[in-house]
Amino acid sequence: MKRTFIDSGVLIEAARGTNDVSVKSREIISDTDREFASSIFVKLEVLPKATYYKNVAEVAFYEDFFNSVVHWAHPDDRLMEAAYQLACDFGIADLDALHVAAAISVGAEELITTEKPNKPIHRATGITVVSIRLA
Repeated sequence: MKRTFIDSGVLIEAARGTNDVSVKSREIISDTDREFASSIFVKLEVLPKATYYKNVAEVAFYEDFFNSVVHWAHPDDRLMEAAYQLACDFGIADLDALHVAAAISVGAEELITTEKPNKPIHRATGITVVSIRLA
């Protein structure tokens, strides 16, 4: 089993989209050879708006995914410091740095994102960051 951390953009594409990225997102999420990892940071990016706007199907999709997560990162001081260091060292945006630090903290082999390959998140070391966008 490949331990995979899914970025919020991948979940949003899988839940809402109808393009090639959305199809790829759904393929990854339904891959039975993966074991998923996540954090409260991903939940904060996807569930509150869907809940507030009463997008019942979208909320159910996210909740199904989060119920399948095997490895949960714990937002403690060490994780926050690691995220801060990643942001400083590689110029990674705040939430992206939290996602990378969370993924590393749970031993994920890869972090899958919708961020384009030229974005700072791909500079991170300690984990393989994979974009499902070609450019």
